[in-house]
Amino acid sequence: MAADTSPPRARTLPVRSRPWILTYHSVSDPADDPYGITVSADRLDEQLTWLRRRGLTGVGTATLLRARAAGERGLVGLTFDDGYADFLDEALPVLLAHGCTATVFVLPGRPGGSNVWDPLGPRRPLLTEEGVRTVAAAGMEIGSHGLLHRDLTELSDDELRRETHGSREELRRVTGRAPSGFCYPYGFADRRVAESVREAGYAYGCALAPGALAGPLALPRTHVSHADRGARLRAKEVRHRLRYRSAGNAGPGEAA
Repeated sequence: MAADTSPPRARTLPVRSRPWILTYHSVSDPADDPYGITVSADRLDEQLTWLRRRGLTGVGTATLLRARAAGERGLVGLTFDDGYADFLDEALPVLLAHGCTATVFVLPGRPGGSNVWDPLGPRRPLLTEEGVRTVAAAGMEIGSHGLLHRDLTELSDDELRRETHGSREELRRVTGRAPSGFCYPYGFADRRVAESVREAGYAYGCALAPGALAGPLALPRTHVSHADRGARLRAKEVRHRLRYRSAGNAGPGEAA
């Protein structure tokens, strides 16, 4: 049964609320990884084991926001950027084995393409449209990462609209359902970009460091690398809670 990925009510999420959301990319061999964004399937398994031992369950972002609005605890957000094809064979089995779900932010303008935006490579294949449907059928939330993985802050208004509105309509065509979440390429946005995301109908937007932006369209996330094991993950969790302590973050074991 597919996960419930219906849009959370934006008004139920406190403006300064900052749930803990982890950011992954490719799950494959991390040996050739100049950007530090690849984890092996074994390391992902180890990281999810660490979360589960602390009483935390990984879920997609829409599920996390609904749970938080309802006062539920014990959840942490899991997101996978760029829509790499290795998600199907490497990440998905590990997630399901741990009883976890995730949000996969895909690029509907590059079905079956590769990460051509990374000048240093290596080239990694992206999900095809059929692959995106398979991921959704497995219970994962599908979100938009824009059409082509461009720096949205540098685009004209028309180009920005294509990336936000256009990608949402493309994913509606591919999956039969409009996505509720948007992930800003390269992890950052400005007010103009966030407003375009809001106008397109998204309920939330994920960044890495949202700066002065706040609210459900500027959710910060924590980058996870292959080097992250128990101690490093714990340090990142503490850093997140301290950085956003004014938002009333939950304590250990209550990341939602």
